[in-house]
Amino acid sequence: MARKGGLGRGLGALIPGDEQPARDERVPVTEVPIGDVVPNPKQPRTVMDESKLLELTDSILTYGIIQPLLVMEDVGHDGQRIYTLIAGERRLRAAKAAGLERVPVTIRQSTPQELLEIAIVENVQRHDLNPLEEAAAYQRLMEEFGLTQQEVAERVGKSRTAVANTIRLADLPVEVRAAISSGEISEGHGRALLGLPDEARQVQALEKVIKEKLNVRQTEALVREWTGAADKPKRVKPAASRGPEAITAGFQDALQRELGTKVALRRGAKGKGTLTIHFYNDEDLTGILERILGPESL
Repeated sequence: MARKGGLGRGLGALIPGDEQPARDERVPVTEVPIGDVVPNPKQPRTVMDESKLLELTDSILTYGIIQPLLVMEDVGHDGQRIYTLIAGERRLRAAKAAGLERVPVTIRQSTPQELLEIAIVENVQRHDLNPLEEAAAYQRLMEEFGLTQQEVAERVGKSRTAVANTIRLADLPVEVRAAISSGEISEGHGRALLGLPDEARQVQALEKVIKEKLNVRQTEALVREWTGAADKPKRVKPAASRGPEAITAGFQDALQRELGTKVALRRGAKGKGTLTIHFYNDEDLTGILERILGPESL
């Protein structure tokens, strides 16, 4: 029996924040055999939390699938209809674990680029990707579809600086990447270690960070100490030879590099203007405040 309901309009409704939100009755939903639904070949997530998957399985056993899967309909070589999953892989796995024979779906035609984009946005908004999976996903958007870092940032709702910092994690040695994936250290630790000049020093610093249980700010201080940058004065290039717009853009870029987040500097008449500093979670805010005020101020 087909059920009514489905996903709402726009990307925000397409990728809801909760695992089983209420349905939108405006979008048609049908039920298909669960065996006809195949995983998204461009799914960026490689690791799933088994405890959360068990919780979702219990929810589906009790209430059924409240939010339909988003799929793309196609016809296989044998003429049988197949449904490629766009969003909802965890719901699909939990439905299989619960023994469901049919699942509710909303059908949408998508391009290969959209398959990857939607899967990334779904996982990023739910914080389901570890930092290295996120970096690899951004890299795929750039390499497979020719997107710039700014275009990737616009699609996933992050600053270009945040996307660039995440992508840089792929340059870390395998030992550091493994520590990030396992949760021994955070993405912030990894970004700090990138400040060291070679892999040997990065691995050496990693061992010290884990052994002494250093937080991100302490790791940044360690990197400055090891590179001899702790006491070097910061210099601003002379502005006399540049126009006002170039000067403003230069200051904005310098602030973004220093704070590690998106910054918008707007200058108006008579020297007035606004400076907007973006942050995306409590850790970002804490890091920004520590950079501006110093760790001892918090």
